[in-house]
Amino acid sequence: MKYDKNKALIASMVPGLPEPQRGKVRDIYDLGDKLLLVATDRLSAFDVVMPNGIPDKGRILNSISVFWFELLSEYSNHLITADVDQYPEPLQAVKEDLRGRSMLVKKVAIIPFECIVRGYLAGSGWKEYQQRGTVNDQPLRAGYQNGSKLDQVLFTPSTKAELGEHDLPVSAATINAALGADKALKLAKVSIACYTKAADYAALRGIIIADTKFEFGENSAGELILADEVLTPDSSRFWPEESYRVGKNPPSLDKQFVRDWLDSIHFKHQPPAPELPDYVVEKTREKYVEAYEKLTGRVFG
Repeated sequence: MKYDKNKALIASMVPGLPEPQRGKVRDIYDLGDKLLLVATDRLSAFDVVMPNGIPDKGRILNSISVFWFELLSEYSNHLITADVDQYPEPLQAVKEDLRGRSMLVKKVAIIPFECIVRGYLAGSGWKEYQQRGTVNDQPLRAGYQNGSKLDQVLFTPSTKAELGEHDLPVSAATINAALGADKALKLAKVSIACYTKAADYAALRGIIIADTKFEFGENSAGELILADEVLTPDSSRFWPEESYRVGKNPPSLDKQFVRDWLDSIHFKHQPPAPELPDYVVEKTREKYVEAYEKLTGRVFG
């Protein structure tokens, strides 16, 4: 295992297994009939991976995803188990390294679109609305402010970019042409249903889920399968309800703190990324821990 100076896991290595496919955060090992996903402590912002990580971030992401997979169990997902004691024999030698930050999952054919769902106007959606009165080319009424709750939840898919590239908005016509109208409609409906159930739950815990990003695949029977990570601080905007005010961005329990710091130093959203200072690392870790504890009602440790 490769760690940085703050003991954040930057890259996993499992003896006896081929080199994994390394994404922005996860290392993916092909076990033949299934996959091993290892959540590292790497952090990406503006689709660029930072040179240093956030200690415990991978464990938090993994634990939150498992929590949501269980809560959203009415929708098929790819999780087999996150219990390392049930992993195949070749993984037992490194199970303590994998504990809490990994899961065994089913192989699915990933649908090549990011399924973004927005319940509030923020980020790139707010910027587009200011310029054109639309979000993902969907016309909205006048009068929204930054952070406003939308009259209805929006499905605003994007491309699934390669590492280092940027996701781009996708129109309804484009996703319909790529997947077929029926599959595209089902994808939108399930994405919105998952978001709505999660948002209703989070509201009871004092958290607003402003938006999130899902990933889906299909099994051999053509069944839609919820995959990758689910409703984590990496893929969602979590706003504490107590500090929410329409007209401004509340302090998010996610990586917005990193994005704001990068913008403050005029980072051009292109690699190479600067090393994150210790105070940014520490504050970001605090936000991830707070998100986990507020959502799950459990103490992280």
